[in-house]
Amino acid sequence: MGIAVDQGLVFASDTRTSAAFDDVRVHGKMHVFEYPGERVLVLMTAGNLATTQATVARLRRDIEDAAPVNLRTVARIADAAEYVGQALVAAQAHVAAQAEQNRVSVEATLILGGQVAGEAPALYLVYPLGNCIAASPETPYLQIGESKYGKPILDRIVRPATRLEDAARCALVSIDSTIRSNVSVGLPIDLALLRVDALRLMTQMRLDGDTPLYAEIRDSWSRKLESAVRSLPPFPWEAAPAPPQEALAPLQQAAAIDDPPAMAAQAQQALPRSP
Repeated sequence: MGIAVDQGLVFASDTRTSAAFDDVRVHGKMHVFEYPGERVLVLMTAGNLATTQATVARLRRDIEDAAPVNLRTVARIADAAEYVGQALVAAQAHVAAQAEQNRVSVEATLILGGQVAGEAPALYLVYPLGNCIAASPETPYLQIGESKYGKPILDRIVRPATRLEDAARCALVSIDSTIRSNVSVGLPIDLALLRVDALRLMTQMRLDGDTPLYAEIRDSWSRKLESAVRSLPPFPWEAAPAPPQEALAPLQQAAAIDDPPAMAAQAQQALPRSP
């Protein structure tokens, strides 16, 4: 997924790919094209692995061969998204020709985001047909692959004014929610942050199940979510829970002050007894 906020862009992706229930592998789905001070572009992929690898290989080859149009020559992220869409369509056609005897989907979907010097950061979703849409203030995030399980937190929390680090935490919780509900999504998670006008990634990391930061975010979210559910207003038929004993102590003391005979009895009990 990609998130666009006023402070910059967040990129997050899982790394699980599967050809069958018993053929599960780890492949990076985040690809960085970084030229500090000039431009930074991040491409994330979902769909047929052969297609996505062919697309990324084409993009890198065009840069190495100094093709007239490549990710280092385009003037805008929008132009980059259009160029990547063309490369994706060509890769799908190539893979489809090789797999024409098999009923296998060769389609892939991409997210491309970043910033070119002199332009504002931008985030695009590239469809299998090569067309694309941009993130907007009304919808400041884009998702590909298995997205429905992790979508609610993004809808509830992420706004253009959201802090960049808070948006990153939302991305991690969103993917973690998907991992819990869908076996086709799995650890580790790749995370990258791009601050506006930095023209280089602020941070890029891989988080696994035993990474302390990820484990703390995951466990803290689970505990606080469970606590929040327990603190919701009760139904009309639910009996009010009895207050704990320590909460009753001040009330009992106040009642004794208002009841002189009770105070006298307590004082009498406190006096030492004659042998």
